[in-house]
Amino acid sequence: MEGFDDLFGETYLHFWGEALSGERSDREAGVIRSLLDLEQGTEVLDLACGHGRIANRLAAGGARVTGLDRSAVFLERARAEAAELGVEVEYVEGDMRAIPWRGRFDAVLCWFTAFGYFDDDVLHEVLGGVRSALRPGGCFLLEMVSVTNVMTRFRPEGIVERGGDFLLERRRYDPLRGGMDTEYVALRDGRVERYPVFIRSPTYTELRDWLLAAGFSRVEGFGEDGEPLAAEHRRTLWLAHA
Repeated sequence: MEGFDDLFGETYLHFWGEALSGERSDREAGVIRSLLDLEQGTEVLDLACGHGRIANRLAAGGARVTGLDRSAVFLERARAEAAELGVEVEYVEGDMRAIPWRGRFDAVLCWFTAFGYFDDDVLHEVLGGVRSALRPGGCFLLEMVSVTNVMTRFRPEGIVERGGDFLLERRRYDPLRGGMDTEYVALRDGRVERYPVFIRSPTYTELRDWLLAAGFSRVEGFGEDGEPLAAEHRRTLWLAHA
């Protein structure tokens, strides 16, 4: 978790906020609505909701949405956008390791690789908390990068530029831990800031088995377009049924 809280706040929004708005978020919200079969009034928890780009769109479509995130910076942005859109979302500052609800939601989602920043035993506990938060017959939709696909096009370095500022990414896949060690180096306003982050990157079958062990009855796999998961998909979606 070293570097996590420093990176996932204003720095994140500066470099990635613009890319994660507009058409992309509309498209992703559409996939979520379809896979979760959301109807007017469906109770939804957006786990690690970030700055609300998905939660606010689902609320605009008629779902009753609660967003949980540990970043006060993200939640402030999410509430401001909800007010601009004229939608109601219950935004709660909190940690996915301590989900405070039991049997409340028809659906839970965790989007854009927000899952994976803890040790495996903690991740198992998070899945148990999700299962407990669902009503009977509810669904959990979890989205992460496809480790199978990303390793076919792996690059150890990358760079993002925004208004003369730069974010460098140095990546190393650790096969013993099953995830990606990444150091983000932000060059901004004459300052250099470093954020080391490890992200667990399970395969579809590995996380499917985790979900079944957490008490879900069955799990389906999809790609980022909502179609059945295939090798060419860059992102993996697990749809787990309570």
